[in-house]
Amino acid sequence: MLLTEEGKLFHVGFGADEGAKYAVLPGDPGRVKVIAEFLEDAKPLGSNREFVSYSGKIAGERVIVLSTGIGGPSAAIALEELSAAGVKCAVRIGTCGGMQERVVAGDMIIPTAAVRMEGTSREYAPAEFPAAADFDVMNALAAAAKQMGARYHTGVIQSKDSFYGQHCPETMPIGYELTAKWQAWKALGVLASEMETAALFTVSAVRGIKTGCILHALWNQERAALGYDDPRDFDMLLTIRTAVKALEILIESGAVS
Repeated sequence: MLLTEEGKLFHVGFGADEGAKYAVLPGDPGRVKVIAEFLEDAKPLGSNREFVSYSGKIAGERVIVLSTGIGGPSAAIALEELSAAGVKCAVRIGTCGGMQERVVAGDMIIPTAAVRMEGTSREYAPAEFPAAADFDVMNALAAAAKQMGARYHTGVIQSKDSFYGQHCPETMPIGYELTAKWQAWKALGVLASEMETAALFTVSAVRGIKTGCILHALWNQERAALGYDDPRDFDMLLTIRTAVKALEILIESGAVS
């Protein structure tokens, strides 16, 4: 693992001796401090490029909150360096767009697996290998959502590399392929689309990290296309509280050794 001259992990900017087994992974650096406010004894760790980090405690256990930026490559780097720092369990908190009509803005998605329609995971595992959530983490997230009284869905999501390939496929030279695959994912019941989870699940399998994900649906372009009500919802607080509760459940259960 690459280190700086000061002995810090090369990208994330903190040392390999933080002593945390648990991590929370938002994409947005601006969300890190908001999440840290739900931790005990929270303090900033580092800031470098897209990687902003805090540390704190949940149920007496040290937890690192680290942003991953946008997309698989930086998410994989974040998880690789967390693994080097001793992290054994991670929860991604992210946003997504709904793909099935029943997914409404403000709903939570707890993925069981992710379609690997991105490039990062191909440099870790053969195409046939599934990007799947850890069962214990997924169950803890579902239990936490129930406790919070949140509306949530479980199932497969799609991870992609191009935001505008989804939203403006007709402008792309391979728009025919993007559109055909989008229709295939919908027909297969894929719930939502985002950009990091497949990479995180695959890296987790390689490095032996128990990883799950909870996503907040911002909108649903399929509902809009059908003429249904499609509000926008950017309030992440319930999703954050649910993820923190899930980590509390995991810590108290002793599922992570």
